[in-house]
Amino acid sequence: MLEQLAVILDALPYILQGALVTLVIVGGAMSLGLVMGIPMAVGLVYGPRLVRFILGFYVWFFRGVPILTLMFLFYFGIFDLLGLNLSALAATSIVLGMTSAAYQSQIFRGSIEALPQGQLKASRALGMSDMQGVCSIILPQALRLSIPGWSNEFSIILKDSALAYVVGAMDMFTRTHFVASRTYEHLTLFITAGAIYFIITMVGVRLLLALEKKVRIPGYTT
Repeated sequence: MLEQLAVILDALPYILQGALVTLVIVGGAMSLGLVMGIPMAVGLVYGPRLVRFILGFYVWFFRGVPILTLMFLFYFGIFDLLGLNLSALAATSIVLGMTSAAYQSQIFRGSIEALPQGQLKASRALGMSDMQGVCSIILPQALRLSIPGWSNEFSIILKDSALAYVVGAMDMFTRTHFVASRTYEHLTLFITAGAIYFIITMVGVRLLLALEKKVRIPGYTT
């Protein structure tokens, strides 16, 4: 027991450095998914048929293909074909972000469609363009409604970030695996890593819950 505790204490700083890398990957992926997901959701709801078809195919592809397959496809294939010399960390963030965009677009689409009908028409009656109506009336409400779904997406992306191991990114899972391979204390070290993942998840979800309460409009219902 004391030997296992000593291994944990000795490896903990190294593993925590990997936790910072994991947070960078998750932050980058969630940010890219947000930037892509919002316009995709608007296009899926209000876009012409061709735009909806293209976006629907994107969502279908990234939701239907396993992330591990996407990691190999982009890191060892598409990025090379495009001449992009990306680090393992950057490639992981981009692939997870593109995948997250497919899921986040559905979160935002559902929130937009949950709003009362006719709000866009009302904005037109006030002299607004469709873009002004969407940006000033629709999205502020939809984003508030999307926070619970976004919280769930955060926890999913955090767990999926462990797949960075397959392309050599030095995240928390990769560092834990390296130490466990050297010390043969696999169970002890992976329990420790799992506890850190759990703590990060709980803190992130709590922060998003606090944000949801902060931006909630008293008495507002859909």
